[in-house]
Amino acid sequence: MSVHDSIGDFITVIRNAGSAGKSTCSYPHSNLRSGIANILKERGFVEDCKESEAESGMKNIEINLKYVNGQHAIRGISRISTPGRRSYCGYREIPKVLGGLGISILSTPKGIMDDKAARQNKLGGELLCSVW
Repeated sequence: MSVHDSIGDFITVIRNAGSAGKSTCSYPHSNLRSGIANILKERGFVEDCKESEAESGMKNIEINLKYVNGQHAIRGISRISTPGRRSYCGYREIPKVLGGLGISILSTPKGIMDDKAARQNKLGGELLCSVW
């Protein structure tokens, strides 16, 4: 079975690992997935993310999940732009998630960044996902 939406699958792995109470989850490395994981780490949704080498020689991203009072720090995470329906916006149209309590992650010409950084740099792009 091939995965047509690797970002959607990556988000689902994180969501399911948190729901199951796992402390870590891993997924094959790509620059896009690594950028998303680093933003989640910077904004405090996960404890740590690092690259690891598998026995087969492929790189993996290992994410240490964060729990607050026994509950997963990521209350919700959803994919916005899909391969069948891309969603783009300018920096003025970037949506606020839960009135600013959550974040949107975008792919911009300057790389992967969250909504706050994109607004500060006046950059729009593809809305990848939202996290709260």
